[in-house]
Amino acid sequence: MAIAVGAVLEADVQQFLTVLESERRVSRHTLTAYRRDLTRVVRFCQGIGVTRWAELTDTVIRQYVSERRQQGISARSLQRELSALRGLLDFLIKRRRIHDNPARRVKSPKPSRRLPGVLNLEEVTALLNRRPESALEQRDHAMWELFYSSGLRLRELVALDCADLDLREGLVQVRSGKGGRSRLVPVGRYARKAIAAWLQVRDRWAKLEEPALFVNRYGSRLSPRGVQQRLDRWAGRLGLEKKLHPHLLRHSFASHLLEASGNLRAVQEWLGHADIATTQIYTHLDFQHLADVYDRAHPRAKRRK
Repeated sequence: MAIAVGAVLEADVQQFLTVLESERRVSRHTLTAYRRDLTRVVRFCQGIGVTRWAELTDTVIRQYVSERRQQGISARSLQRELSALRGLLDFLIKRRRIHDNPARRVKSPKPSRRLPGVLNLEEVTALLNRRPESALEQRDHAMWELFYSSGLRLRELVALDCADLDLREGLVQVRSGKGGRSRLVPVGRYARKAIAAWLQVRDRWAKLEEPALFVNRYGSRLSPRGVQQRLDRWAGRLGLEKKLHPHLLRHSFASHLLEASGNLRAVQEWLGHADIATTQIYTHLDFQHLADVYDRAHPRAKRRK
């Protein structure tokens, strides 16, 4: 009986994931996360004798959340798991398999706000002013400049094709943004210069008819892991104390731009955030910077012991 129950629940999950992949075009990363999270829920349901998704109640879902918290799972991970469950149940409602979504009545635990790390201007300058010593380092330099100039995500950068660039106008078309959203973002003068230098030598490496802007030493599209390895190498040579990762350059772009402009809506558009609340975390970084200046400069501040 348990096997039959599991098969029914798993079949519904698989049908949901198939639709996400074929119709909604979600990323492979998102599919993997949803499959992992929903498989965990299926196992929980099997353990307590839930035989159909229609039997799921608010109480059962809260029990699941409680058990996961006792296992030490973070609030952010639980948010993602509940989001996957809500999506599945909404899908089943549309297919008239169930009539209610109890997961929408269960509040997600609120994660503690963790501010992203950023590089200061001196650290950014140290990274970007290092002179490339080879063709592959010209590629690397172009990537670091583009990360910091345009605030791209790692997967967006490696997905870029040469045709997505308009160096004359200083624009790049991001076609593989999060949630399948595309956007047009500006490319700064230094990034355009670095990319132009890379394009002059790219054909020595790229395979015939390879569209990727950034290729590896074998001529194929550079992988996200390859980008991180190269950034680690640069950080080691520069002797930077901070652990460098591509998202740190994106965070630095957002923080520095918001600090200089104060234009939250523009930064939201450039970052490709669907919700401006996601972008607002950088206002906290900006305030933190201002508070530090206040503490150091005001003769009667003394906010810190």
